[in-house]
Amino acid sequence: MKTVILCGGFGTRLSEETSIKPKPMVKIGKLPILHHIINLYNKHGYKEFILALGYKGYYIKNYFKNKKFKNIKIHLIDTGRKTLTGGRLLRLKKFFSKNENFMLTYGDGISNQNLNKLEKFHLKHKRIATMTVVRPPVRFGEVKLKKNLVSMFKEKPQASNSWINGGFFILNAKIFKFIKNDYTMLEKEPLEKLQKRRELYAFKHRKFWQCMDTLRDKNYLNNLYKNKKLYWLK
Repeated sequence: MKTVILCGGFGTRLSEETSIKPKPMVKIGKLPILHHIINLYNKHGYKEFILALGYKGYYIKNYFKNKKFKNIKIHLIDTGRKTLTGGRLLRLKKFFSKNENFMLTYGDGISNQNLNKLEKFHLKHKRIATMTVVRPPVRFGEVKLKKNLVSMFKEKPQASNSWINGGFFILNAKIFKFIKNDYTMLEKEPLEKLQKRRELYAFKHRKFWQCMDTLRDKNYLNNLYKNKKLYWLK
């Protein structure tokens, strides 16, 4: 099963880094987060990657030009500087045969989920799209009060009632029928239509997941790396 990684966004919320490089090339420890994502998929046996490039795509091309991966195939495809997520995927349509299933994720999020279980889940339910959903950590400590007495305190617990899009999708090539052009955002009309048609399933992941949207996120991931807490490879 091929894996598409979306690598073309501007990453404006992490401008401290992305003014120089695309966000997937921001490092966790010694390696760009993109390299960590590829290692995660490789660990589960996925060997062919299609990187959808855009903003500062040359930076990613230069990086992989000098890297040798054993038994891994990487396609570096320019998908436009201002193309949105659905449009980037549509530009890759030629890589997939009719009804072919493939992986898709973002180039700025990492997880320790079992991707083989994700694949089995998708194949079992036979829908067009499976989306990994996660419960994000609350940014600040949660406090509950009885009058002025603290009745419960948890330091940065996970949100208890809400799930969010965690990336790590599996899609069937039928998805291309729902994408109009470069200006289609995958997370808007295509997924909303699939949801209404009962063609979108959720794979619940309750363990480690972290995106890298901001400098705070980058520092958090690098602290994990520094302390040898590489949850995404466990």
